[in-house]
Amino acid sequence: MAALLIVEDDKKTNEAICEYLKSAGHETIPAYDGAEAIQIFREKKIDLAVLDIMLPKITGLAVLHEIRRTSLLPVLMLTAIEEEDTQVQSFDEQADDYITKPFSMVLLGKRITALLRRSGQGVIPDTMTFGEVTVDFSGYSAWDREGKIELTPKEIDLLLLFVEHKGLVLTRNQILDELWGDDNPIIDRTIDTYVKNLRKKCRFDRIITVKGIGYKYEERK
Repeated sequence: MAALLIVEDDKKTNEAICEYLKSAGHETIPAYDGAEAIQIFREKKIDLAVLDIMLPKITGLAVLHEIRRTSLLPVLMLTAIEEEDTQVQSFDEQADDYITKPFSMVLLGKRITALLRRSGQGVIPDTMTFGEVTVDFSGYSAWDREGKIELTPKEIDLLLLFVEHKGLVLTRNQILDELWGDDNPIIDRTIDTYVKNLRKKCRFDRIITVKGIGYKYEERK
């Protein structure tokens, strides 16, 4: 789960974004003007900001400039302005991404996931050890002290997806889209079987069920 600052002065739009991102397992913190956004940024731990440009009190670009004085926080600009100059100015102020209204909630969610993955997860090594089990993601193989473990390529892809999104809740539909594509013949409950097999074969409890939503991966000490 990531803490997301949603800066949008239109209350209905802000509420809709927050509701959608909450359903994906994130914590959302709304702000309705630039001054409030800066105050929240200074007082709370934020993992990513969705930032409108046209804001009361202080513009979104001014908020972005203030954030960049002290932080490399991922910032996605969300605005109805489509002019090239405004987009260029956003990137000049070191915005990480830009999306214009009207927009797809699914696309917004995917861009947020990508930004969080790039900024927070770092480079995933080819080989990782989970308790007694070692998995080679590039070689699509797994083993323990007794020898080879029969993980299918799709099970290894699923484990890598969870590791890349450590701490974030993935819905069944998100997993299906990532691993099978939009036009897949697989039903969402098939994911439950894959997760069950991973837990059994790798003998760990790091993949947590989030009731009514999906799954997330957590490190165990």
